[in-house]
Amino acid sequence: MKSITINLPDNVELTEKEAAMILAAKLYDMEILTMGRAAEVASLPKMEFMERLKDYGVYAFKYTYEDYQHDIKHA
Repeated sequence: MKSITINLPDNVELTEKEAAMILAAKLYDMEILTMGRAAEVASLPKMEFMERLKDYGVYAFKYTYEDYQHDIKHA
């Protein structure tokens, strides 16, 4: 894995672990990373990462309106 450095203002109270979780959650939400890879970025077991996603407004599983329509049609 590669590393990046981000400079934040001194008044931002954010640990490296919190920053990694925020980044991993966002990249998962944007479908750039899989759940497993995002959990690795956050340095968390996959199940714990999934449970913490809700704290960042991210759903662990994406279920679209189209998915719903398909399921209703084929129930």
